[in-house]
Amino acid sequence: MTKMTLGSYPHMLGFEQLERLLERTAKSGNEGYPPFNIEQTSDFSYRITLAVAGFAQDDLSITVEDRQLVIRGRQGEDAESRIFLHRGIAARQFQRSFVLADGVEVGEAQMENGLLHIDLTRAKPQSVVQKINIKRG
Repeated sequence: MTKMTLGSYPHMLGFEQLERLLERTAKSGNEGYPPFNIEQTSDFSYRITLAVAGFAQDDLSITVEDRQLVIRGRQGEDAESRIFLHRGIAARQFQRSFVLADGVEVGEAQMENGLLHIDLTRAKPQSVVQKINIKRG
């Protein structure tokens, strides 16, 4: 079976970067922890919510790296000194990545009841018409 790429379509010019982003996202290893929601809050805004029960604000970091929103969580060392008879609450480190389209900006982040909310906005697209002159040869 032949793998179809965006370069296989002759009318799709300059989309090589998009293809690389899709491949990188597929390989990012987001295994399902922590669970998350993505909701559209308006025509041009979104909210990502991650369930981060047990993580303090200082245990989390949010960065934008090469058009990727990266959320990392690593709990402090105090949990290792405790003796658990049963440990059912996950306390492992994690990394979640989301590819951002051009024009998507990361806004505010807030913690609330064990949930980390990250707001995103997308610039309103502007319709541009450009006339190209044809030179005589």
